[in-house]
Amino acid sequence: MKTTLVLGAGGLLLGFSLSRIGFTDYGELHGMFIFADLRMLWVFAGAMGLCMLGFLLIDRRLFRPTRRVHPGVVPGGILFGAGWALCGACPVVPLVQLGEGKLAALFTLLGVAVGTLLYRPLHARIFRWDTGTCDS
Repeated sequence: MKTTLVLGAGGLLLGFSLSRIGFTDYGELHGMFIFADLRMLWVFAGAMGLCMLGFLLIDRRLFRPTRRVHPGVVPGGILFGAGWALCGACPVVPLVQLGEGKLAALFTLLGVAVGTLLYRPLHARIFRWDTGTCDS
């Protein structure tokens, strides 16, 4: 029960923060994608740089062998970015948008659900590369 409360409070804090910085506003995201307003793009670039540095330090410390890039990373990233640009939300943002009263977020959530359900049969039929697991 305590874990649920802590995670719930963290989720509420994240949602509040996303709403306050304008991350749930389509106009803000649109400005980033057309390079009219680079504030959000710089935030993402800084976060990616910080994550890359953290992963580099963790990998060096644990002496992990480098792995080749999965063939689905590039097309998956392109699809994710295209969906994000079209609907103005990554998978968690529609929940925050619903909390703000933006009912159009229901369509985004529907798209996320349909895409998730279609992934496995389409992958097995079209791509057939190893999806990997978290167990290895």
